[in-house]
Amino acid sequence: MKSNSIHSNRVTIASLLVALGIIYGDIGTSPLYVLKAIIGTREIDEVLVLGGVSCIFWTLVLQTTVKYIWLTLKADNDGEGGIFSLYALVRRYGKKLVIPAILGATTLLADGIITPPISVASAVEGLEAVVPHLPTVPIVIVILSLLFFFQRFGTQRVGGIFGPAMVIWFTMLFVLGISQIVHYPAIMKALNPVYGYDLLLRYPGGFWLLGAVFLCTTGAEALYSDLGHCGRKNIRISWAFVKICLLVNYLGQAAWVMHQGQPLLEGRNPFFEIMPDWFLITGIIIATAATIIASQALISGSYTLISEAMNLNFWPRVRVRQPSDMKGQIYIPSVNVILWIGCVLMILYFKNSTHMEAAYGFSITITMMMTTILLSYYLVYKLKWNKWLVALILVLFATVETSFFIANVAKIKERWMFLFFELFIFMVMYVWYNARKINNRFTKFVDLGKYANTIKELSEDDLIPKFSTHLIYLTKANNRHQVEEKIINSIFSKKPKRADVYWFVHINRTEHPYTLSYDVSELLDDKVIKVTINAGFRIQPRTELYFKKIVQDLVVKKELNLHIRPDGSTKYNAQPDFKFIVIEKFLSVENEFTLKDGLLLNTYFFLKGLGQSDEKAFGLDKSDVVVEDVPLLYQPAQPIELTRVAQ
Repeated sequence: MKSNSIHSNRVTIASLLVALGIIYGDIGTSPLYVLKAIIGTREIDEVLVLGGVSCIFWTLVLQTTVKYIWLTLKADNDGEGGIFSLYALVRRYGKKLVIPAILGATTLLADGIITPPISVASAVEGLEAVVPHLPTVPIVIVILSLLFFFQRFGTQRVGGIFGPAMVIWFTMLFVLGISQIVHYPAIMKALNPVYGYDLLLRYPGGFWLLGAVFLCTTGAEALYSDLGHCGRKNIRISWAFVKICLLVNYLGQAAWVMHQGQPLLEGRNPFFEIMPDWFLITGIIIATAATIIASQALISGSYTLISEAMNLNFWPRVRVRQPSDMKGQIYIPSVNVILWIGCVLMILYFKNSTHMEAAYGFSITITMMMTTILLSYYLVYKLKWNKWLVALILVLFATVETSFFIANVAKIKERWMFLFFELFIFMVMYVWYNARKINNRFTKFVDLGKYANTIKELSEDDLIPKFSTHLIYLTKANNRHQVEEKIINSIFSKKPKRADVYWFVHINRTEHPYTLSYDVSELLDDKVIKVTINAGFRIQPRTELYFKKIVQDLVVKKELNLHIRPDGSTKYNAQPDFKFIVIEKFLSVENEFTLKDGLLLNTYFFLKGLGQSDEKAFGLDKSDVVVEDVPLLYQPAQPIELTRVAQ
């Protein structure tokens, strides 16, 4: 199965509208708060205003256009983008790359909690110009709560209006900007990098204003994450339109600030001040719609991120639903609840967008730094670029992003409580990944061929009650001739399991996102069969459905005999008798752990208990599944000497 990119790389009016509706919400709504955050309560002067706009312009050029639009979009994993897609492309080139992948995903997910409240709050606060002292917090909470509530129904019905709505939004940005630039055309000189240099190095505390400047590019990571929805060409072409509208609006706001006549902003937002009075209500409605669309894109992106994390073994299995027939659209109830609670707590804690601006940006700088690290590996090992050229690119972006990071570190005191959320996400991913590695290390594989004849004997032994016609085990063995030793023990130990056909099914997670294929190896004709299902990391496993389709294909091709049950029940029920065996591990009481390993494994099994069961995670019907528990003996306790007391 191929990704949507085959079609989405075609450039049409419709595809460009999709790109505008999906990927530019975050970066497209930044004019609501960026210039206001840069100026703040400072006295208005030419160095501050022109320097601020100059820094915005060059940030959009270097960070968004050069790094993401030109470079990062080259890292196309079968049409899919995002930090996990990039990690899947380069993970073989360095074991330590798992850390930047986890850090980047953690901070990107954290961004999904602060972006919706700051965007929606910035738009709704425009109403204060119409109704002074209006309590905006309850309005923002209601809008966000409704947004999260409607996630379960999917967005296919309203998704069609996202593109046209964002065209109206960006057109409004452009027109409002032009209306002010004509009054102060000298503002165009702000594009000269000298003004940015003066702000950062000569203006008192100017360097620390980079924390506010950075807000103009926080949505750049979303451009790459949504590559699969829109395609590289559509993103690059639509970005030209978006970038012009953004820059014109920033210049228009700066022009208004320079000729409005007051020495201080005194809480006014230049974005709403440049609107004519007669247009203000309409402008606020359009802005609110744009922020809701931006929030929707981030929420959907969070679902995709967690789905990929589960498939790459970074996150416990949780329930995933598909609210519509639209390919790639998923809904994860547990993530929805976490994001909703996080967003509501954000708005209750910070109260308004000005306070959130002071805390926003830190997370996404880390995401961008981690993307730069992974991207450098991609350029060297996949595209075979000259190492010195890649080193030069790495130094350039490391300098820019480290500067932004240092400036944003000052925000930690404003967002200390937010660090707990990021630490929680990071620890879940770190624990899950490393504990699974330990778990897999103690999984012993054996050659299935050695047991094939014994299995055949068991299958034909009429003295043993038949367990099932078709007995299916899920195995992690990549080698087509191997299975886990615990599977062999399950077949022969205690009560031997007699069946007509023994199947060993392996789900192979591929680096490509939408692969769905299989291959079959018969060790004994019609008796012992190994099936490997190749599933991309964006494919939701539906193992039983796939398996039954494979059996159907084999029967049609006359490669498999569907056995008639000896009790005659086949006459009344022609459906094959399938029984899946799922082997679950638990920590044996015989283990003695070091503190680190004990914490790691106990946390892993605790998280596993909170998540989905394996039968649900792999898409198996409960009625067809038998779960067997086996102990994990990681560090056996020291031999115990018991002394018998004489009577």
